[in-house]
Amino acid sequence: MKTIMGFKETFEEKKDWRDLQKRAGKLPKEYLIVYKEIQKYLMKVDPINLSEDFTPLNELLDLFEESANKEKDVLQVTGEDVGAFADSLIPDSNTFSDLLQQQMDTQVSKKMDKWLDKI
Repeated sequence: MKTIMGFKETFEEKKDWRDLQKRAGKLPKEYLIVYKEIQKYLMKVDPINLSEDFTPLNELLDLFEESANKEKDVLQVTGEDVGAFADSLIPDSNTFSDLLQQQMDTQVSKKMDKWLDKI
């Protein structure tokens, strides 16, 4: 569960985010396009973990920087299915979608139990 951060932690997190974005801005254009799309995707499907840990984005930048230096095409790195590649960056913990599914399953179960009790 996310804890309340003090001023210093919040400032450091924002600084880390700005540093990450500055680093991404130095990527070649085709890498930057794919990086930004993956970043947006991760923010949608895994905002809980990504807000606390930038490791997947840092690792992605490391890979993209190294591959760009070797003059590889970005889609040689990610493969044609960029979505599947992005999913591979998500840790094995619950994503936002997983949490929503669990909440829905719990609600359905409770309501079905309540309905069955009336029968």
